[in-house]
Amino acid sequence: MHVNIVTLFPDYFTQPLKQSITGRARSKGSFSYEVIDLREFVPEGEQVDDYPYGGGGGMVLKPEPVFHAYEALEEPDPFILLSARGRPFTHQVAVKLAVAPELTFLCGHYKDVDERVRETLVTDEISLGDFVLSGGEIAALAVIDSVVRLLPGVLGDFDSAQGDSFHDDWALGPPSYTRPATFRGLDVPEVLRSGDHAAVARWRREAAERITRERRPDLVRRTSGEEDSDTAEQAKSE
Repeated sequence: MHVNIVTLFPDYFTQPLKQSITGRARSKGSFSYEVIDLREFVPEGEQVDDYPYGGGGGMVLKPEPVFHAYEALEEPDPFILLSARGRPFTHQVAVKLAVAPELTFLCGHYKDVDERVRETLVTDEISLGDFVLSGGEIAALAVIDSVVRLLPGVLGDFDSAQGDSFHDDWALGPPSYTRPATFRGLDVPEVLRSGDHAAVARWRREAAERITRERRPDLVRRTSGEEDSDTAEQAKSE
C-alpha cells in the first residue's frame, strides 16, 4: 500500500511513521508513503488560508493549493478529508480501506477547508469522533496506523489482530495477562494457565461480552437492533 498525505505540516509525520508497526511495514515493503506540503502549491509570499466569506472567527484553507496538489498527484481516488464533519472512523472502515493499493489523505487545518474542495475533489470524509482537533494530522496518523496493521504480514501473526477490540464488529477485547503469574499478590486467572484452549476461548469471549456491556452498552444495543427499535418508537411519537 502507498499513502499520500497532503498537509501544511509535513514534519508531523517524519518520526511517528518510522516507529513500531508502520516502521516495520515500511522495512518489509508492505507500506510506503509520501508527504505533500501544501505550501509548495502557492506562490512565494502568498497565504494558504484566508478569512471566511460572511465574517466570523478563524481562517479557511484556500482551494487553490489543494486543487494544485490534487492535480500534481494525478487526481487520486480515494481522496479522503480528515474532518470533524466526516463519518465516524471504525474498525470496519479500516478493513475496507486496507484493501486499497493507494490512499490519499487531506489534513484539514485552521477553522475549515473551502467547501469547493469537498464538493469537487473529496471522495470520503472521516472523523475520529465527536471532538475537534487543531488539524487533521493526528487523525491521519491514527487512520494510517489502524489500516497498515491490517495489511497481510505486517503483524506477523493473525491472532494478534483477531483478538483486538472491534474485530468482531461489536465486542471490546478481553483482558490480557503475561508473566509473572503472580505480581504483588495479584494472580493471572487460573483458566489462562490451564492449557485448556476451549476453556480459554470461552473465558475470553465471556470477558469480552461482559466488558462491552459494562463500558459500551451502545455497541450492544446497535448490534441487537435495540437502537433501531428506539429510533422507530421515537419517530412514531413525533
